[in-house]
Amino acid sequence: MSAMPRSDLPLQDLLEYRCSTPEPQDLDAFWERTLAENAHPLDVRLEPVETGLTLVDTFDVTFSGYGGAPIRAWLHLPAGRSGPLPVVVQFHGYSGGRGLAHQMAPWPLAGYAHLTVDTRGQGWSNGGHEPTPDPEPSAPHHPGSMTQGIQSPDTYFYRRVYTDAVRALQVAASLEATDAERVAVVGGSQGGAITIAAAGLAPKVGLRLRAAMPDVPFLCDFRRALDVATSGPYLEIERYLHTFRGREEEALATLDHFDGVHLARRAECPTLFSVGLLDTTCPPSTVFGAYAGWGAEDKQIKVYPFNNHEGGEGYHQRRQLSWLAERLA
Repeated sequence: MSAMPRSDLPLQDLLEYRCSTPEPQDLDAFWERTLAENAHPLDVRLEPVETGLTLVDTFDVTFSGYGGAPIRAWLHLPAGRSGPLPVVVQFHGYSGGRGLAHQMAPWPLAGYAHLTVDTRGQGWSNGGHEPTPDPEPSAPHHPGSMTQGIQSPDTYFYRRVYTDAVRALQVAASLEATDAERVAVVGGSQGGAITIAAAGLAPKVGLRLRAAMPDVPFLCDFRRALDVATSGPYLEIERYLHTFRGREEEALATLDHFDGVHLARRAECPTLFSVGLLDTTCPPSTVFGAYAGWGAEDKQIKVYPFNNHEGGEGYHQRRQLSWLAERLA
């Protein structure tokens, strides 16, 4: 079996890499305004769900996201629990969602509450129970989510998604079964990007997270990604600009407001990143750009030298379990 060609920088250069894209001058004002405009009641509703599993109790959760739209999630709790639990909030990869009620990561089996949250307008790759729609209208765009509303930061798809994510953290902290002082966030690929955004924006609504675990994160260092990514959803932006000529600066100015590199600088909690050095979907330099800028000193990155976008998979999940246990002890 031949190795995949390395299309990004050598590891030593990656360790020294820094994103050169300036932050938008209005970045903080934009997000403060967005979150203030969406400070309506969470309107959390929980309905117990029968899964056939005896070690985990599951609830179908609905809460009010961006613009008041209902967002769906599963809440998994260890059966026989006592006292408020630390809670792990999970976001999902591009096109994915919370899946079916019995499908879950190991977090509740490790003793955590686990809130696994839909991404509005997605869920087409893994099915699931009543995926969350996105009711917002959108101008013409390339099929997929990457260029939906890209004409302005105010209309861009990920404005809604990142706001939903912050509100999901608020939901997690508000539940009777959870400990508001021990909230962690995790996700891979697009879920890793949402994890970074949620951690960076949480302080703006007074939330103090204990940990963030972005796994092979997407939506970081957009301008670099458009130069070096050879697979995956970044190519949607390339195809959009191929068709809508002359809109590069408009599109890039929008994307800069959602760049994980900029939002990572605002994070205040410890973090564990992962990266695959053969990743052609989320090139390693874009991941290292976000990691280098992370706002807290307690940060680690696990490098998988011979892996593509799958990263460490189960090996990394075991590392996450150990790392998070230390942070929540």
